[in-house]
Amino acid sequence: MLRPLYDWAMRIAAGRYALPALAGAAMLEATFPFVPPDVMLAPMVLARRERAWLYAAVCTLCSVTGGCIGYALGFFASNLALKFLIATGHPDALQAFQKVFAQWGLAVILVKGLTPVPYMLVTIASGLAKFSLPVFIGASLVTRGGRYFLVAALLQHPHAKSFVDKHLNVLAVVGVIVIVALYVGLHFAMKG
Repeated sequence: MLRPLYDWAMRIAAGRYALPALAGAAMLEATFPFVPPDVMLAPMVLARRERAWLYAAVCTLCSVTGGCIGYALGFFASNLALKFLIATGHPDALQAFQKVFAQWGLAVILVKGLTPVPYMLVTIASGLAKFSLPVFIGASLVTRGGRYFLVAALLQHPHAKSFVDKHLNVLAVVGVIVIVALYVGLHFAMKG
């Protein structure tokens, strides 16, 4: 079942519009619920290993740019959120959130920026909390760049494509298990 989807992604990844599509996906994923750009980055690196670093750089810069848009959405929505919270009887909730985010925001950005958890949640929350924009951008560059350059480095290996071709189904299952485990682990870590 995965093989036709994988073959299709490989054909698209080698196409002439792959780079602009990757840039658009990276920006969108940081602002709106969207498929992570890794879904495009991985086949693009497998299809054209010599361009791995370019793809990772474009993915990083566009993701952080999209993150700044998400930050702005959260920042300018804070007045609306405050009005809503006042209307629902929680006038101090936004200030309490901002106080907690000021303390833990960098850790949240660093952890969630590396994981498959939607980056959009971090970008909008950072703006809503009016978290330091330079720190947000710096942390985003480190985590998003770390993630995308790691993907590029792993898949640039000369035998990566043959390995993925041979073990596609196993890798997909392991990937899902890792994502679920990370999500559950982060969920309990944030509660504790």
